Amino acid sequence: MEVREKLSTTNFSLNLQLIHLARLSPAVILPTVWRYLQTLDAAPYFLGLALSAFSLSGLLSGPLFGHWSDRTRTTKKIILFANLFEIAGNFMYFMGFSKWLLLSSRLVAGIGAGAGSSIFGFLTRSTAPEDRATVFAAVMACRQAGLLIGPAFNIFLRLCDFHLGPFVVNKYTAPGLFMCLLWILLQLAVVFLYWDLPCLERVKAQKSSPSKNTEEENEQGLRNDQGEDDDEEKPLMGSAEQAGSYSSVVTPYPSLESPRPFKNFSISREFLREEVVVLLAAQFITLFNQTALETMVTPLTQKYFGYGELENSIMYCLCGVEVIAGFLFVRWLSQRVAERVVLAIGLTICNISGVWCLIFVANPLGGFPWELTEFIIGVFLQVLGLPFVAVAQVSLFSKVTAERTQGFSQGVRRSVGGLATILGPLWAGGLTENMYIMMGVMMALLALLTTMLAFSYDRLVEPAAEEQADSPDSCG
Repeated sequence: MEVREKLSTTNFSLNLQLIHLARLSPAVILPTVWRYLQTLDAAPYFLGLALSAFSLSGLLSGPLFGHWSDRTRTTKKIILFANLFEIAGNFMYFMGFSKWLLLSSRLVAGIGAGAGSSIFGFLTRSTAPEDRATVFAAVMACRQAGLLIGPAFNIFLRLCDFHLGPFVVNKYTAPGLFMCLLWILLQLAVVFLYWDLPCLERVKAQKSSPSKNTEEENEQGLRNDQGEDDDEEKPLMGSAEQAGSYSSVVTPYPSLESPRPFKNFSISREFLREEVVVLLAAQFITLFNQTALETMVTPLTQKYFGYGELENSIMYCLCGVEVIAGFLFVRWLSQRVAERVVLAIGLTICNISGVWCLIFVANPLGGFPWELTEFIIGVFLQVLGLPFVAVAQVSLFSKVTAERTQGFSQGVRRSVGGLATILGPLWAGGLTENMYIMMGVMMALLALLTTMLAFSYDRLVEPAAEEQADSPDSCG
């Protein structure tokens, strides 16, 4: 088991890096994509299209990758396959010959982001329910760290000004080349350092039934004593090796050549339950508001404060620091209170932020110092509520849905989030001159979600142990 724990730690670290890079990729381009599109003679609505394209392909690929991982109970080959799209998409962004190639690059890279459903399924199957909120807080913090580090790279990437063969490397194209190289490095790390492991339930079962293994070993020894087995029929590994060797640990699901996680599975029974609908609504609304805010910020700061790439990069870095601090606090808080309490706290902060932005950011009052202060407070409150809602809804969703189909379920959850990240930029990109309408709808969605939470609060708990016992083995 010691070997398994070491491998599991390595896998967990690589999964964190994958999630981190998945978030880093859009964050690196955020400070410069608006100006990049302007150099390619793109209309203003193209900003929303470019930011939404990544989410559109991820929305479609997420459930497929999740279904694949549920069927095969593997993640390595899925990650390797998905990373190829990330590499290709970022290289296309680097080429940047036209606005249509840039748009296509985001579509291609987004396919690779769909592997996140397999990663979240792996994490769910590899962690105990009581530890899940803490684990997901760390995962989400790592994901949001990309929001901090991504824009920070632009402080240096904006200094690029040279040619690489027929390609121009400047502050607009350099983020694509930089991310392409990072994904190649991570691809090599996955090839040499990542292994597929048995799920948590199978390991627990092996620990809880040693007598069965002993009986099988004794029976094998009796047959050998009676001379029934010749040398050619002897197993390649002895019983000691089978109990704890490297090979036996990293060979997943030896008795599950054809796992059937979707036996008796019903989409309506799984996803149309009240508590699941509330959590999917939380995923959609918070990501819709977050991506709308991200899309709105750069044109707004350019209009009111004259910010360029450097100022926007610094602003995104400061937001990233706040988000990471928030996730660390939520990690501590989730060990002391229930996830639904954390969710309620987050929604309260988001509602306060929505009211503030509707009053002071939609139409800033006063001179430059007051306008800047109002803007900073609005962004601070909006970012502050995100860790609470993100961690609580992901952790609760993993508990109220079947564990044996977590890859597919996480794919559905991420597709709902992908739909939000498509509509959010499109909504904000087309209404930068009509802030009251844009922020009014964001506030209305928050009010709707808060009402849903109030009515369904009692159902946002992990199902009873006896209910879980009635379901098929989550290992297939």
